[in-house]
Amino acid sequence: MRIRRFCFLTLLLAYSVGAANFPQRIASLSPDLTEMLYGVGAFSRLVGVSNYDTYPPEVAKILHLGQLHNPSLEKLTAARPDLVIINNAQAQFLEETLKDLGLRVLKTSNRSIEEIYAAMIAIGHATGNDREAAKLVADTREGLDRVRRKTATLPRPRVVMIVNRTPGTLRDLSSATDGTYLADLVAIAGGQIAISRVPSGYVRLGKEDLLATNPDIILDYVNGPKSTLSGDPMDAWRELPELKAVRERRVLGVSADYVPHASQRIVQTAELFARLIHPELR
Repeated sequence: MRIRRFCFLTLLLAYSVGAANFPQRIASLSPDLTEMLYGVGAFSRLVGVSNYDTYPPEVAKILHLGQLHNPSLEKLTAARPDLVIINNAQAQFLEETLKDLGLRVLKTSNRSIEEIYAAMIAIGHATGNDREAAKLVADTREGLDRVRRKTATLPRPRVVMIVNRTPGTLRDLSSATDGTYLADLVAIAGGQIAISRVPSGYVRLGKEDLLATNPDIILDYVNGPKSTLSGDPMDAWRELPELKAVRERRVLGVSADYVPHASQRIVQTAELFARLIHPELR
């Protein structure tokens, strides 16, 4: 009995020491990262998130640290995180500053679906949740494969994915290009991104660029139902009646909050894109 008790206590101590080596106070500075932490089972260790986090709903109870590229460093350091997670888009603005503050930083990438999978694995490894991370990757991959199978034999219309514009106008248009995870999702959903790849993955478009491209479908992300871009996107796009997508009323507003989040919720985005690009699937 004494030997069994000693073995049990030894195992318990070993587990406690191992757990102590993993971060217990995590700050996530982007919604995609928070969602991955939730997906790998490390959500309960969060002590700070960005102002843009909305999922899971319990995130409302966690300290909000500010803007994606300009969080409150005072709030962040006061939260005493032992790990701060950022993505590649934030790194140029934040990585060195965070390290100068003595904070441990995990930088992830989310430009493509494969990089999203790698980010899940990295977050799982950093938090001691390797098994959960592997399952999250497998489940996400299967979800995307399920959408891909539905659209495999359907026509592949040319799509422009607008990610930003000046409210009520077609000024300052920004579009996802080939090589981004959004382009990957459009392809899985049975379309093809009509804008050629650029190194950053996103490009400013003028009206002349759109006329030259003349896409079959325009997906217009409108930043949520309460955005100043909400409403009928056709109101702005009537400026370009020459476009095939405008003539055929295939300018489609996209307002789901998960669309710009490069996490496991890309499965929902792929499903949404498939319904928009191929309404016959409904």
